[in-house]
Amino acid sequence: MKSIFVQDITRNIKEMCIEANYFLSKDMKRALYHAKEKEESPLGKQILDQLDQNLQIAENDKIPICQDTGMTVVFIKIGQEVSIKGGNLTEAIHEGVRQGYREGYLRKSVVRDPIYRENTKDNTPAIIHYDIIEGDQVIITVAPKGFGSENMSRIFMLKPADGIEGVKEAILTVVQDAGPNACPPMVVGVGIGGTFEKCALMAKEALTRNLQEKAAEPYIQELEQEMLERINKLGIGPGGLGGRQTALAVNINVYPTHIAGLPVAVNICCHVNRHVSRTI
Repeated sequence: MKSIFVQDITRNIKEMCIEANYFLSKDMKRALYHAKEKEESPLGKQILDQLDQNLQIAENDKIPICQDTGMTVVFIKIGQEVSIKGGNLTEAIHEGVRQGYREGYLRKSVVRDPIYRENTKDNTPAIIHYDIIEGDQVIITVAPKGFGSENMSRIFMLKPADGIEGVKEAILTVVQDAGPNACPPMVVGVGIGGTFEKCALMAKEALTRNLQEKAAEPYIQELEQEMLERINKLGIGPGGLGGRQTALAVNINVYPTHIAGLPVAVNICCHVNRHVSRTI
């Protein structure tokens, strides 16, 4: 049995919150570079150049990529042969977020109650998703989620008869309705199957998949490519000001579902799509 102390979890979460908000991940850098190469609109190219300049300033000056430093989403996969020592794991994660947002001078955007709106002043609590896996490692993914794009996300409870065409229409509807509000070029996370809450979780987690990694199922690979092409023909473009690069990627997760349903969730993220992963 491998022992991991909560202090190590807190330290890593703190560092990851800062890293995700200061530095664009390598897969996103590559995707934005290719978008600049492919964009046909002069204004679209200008917008992408400005986004690139902003990213360079953030990286060089160690400041946030965006003023909305997000609500912190943490995916944590815990090996069955790991023993967590020294305190409560959930509290350790919250403490890491608290320290990261304080020491990184990141905007605190979380309110204690959704109606009364009092700011917690430390960006906690985080949204935490636990998963138990084989082995003796803990895999942590931190994904700060801004709400300009989060507010554009939706869930559809389709009928089985709607089929794959219904799924495609749902994805396109969300992107068209989002328009410039999701700060394109965007990454589109999609969850298909499961239940109401499962498809939403899959869509969220899909955003953290490396953009260079292909889906496991060939038909999902084809669907991702088709939807990316169709989205980029909508003409929304960088910053919503027209062009061919509306989305950088479409990542889709699927799961078994009930015979009477076809749940579909679409979770959009802006052009920075912040995510950092570490293994302890």
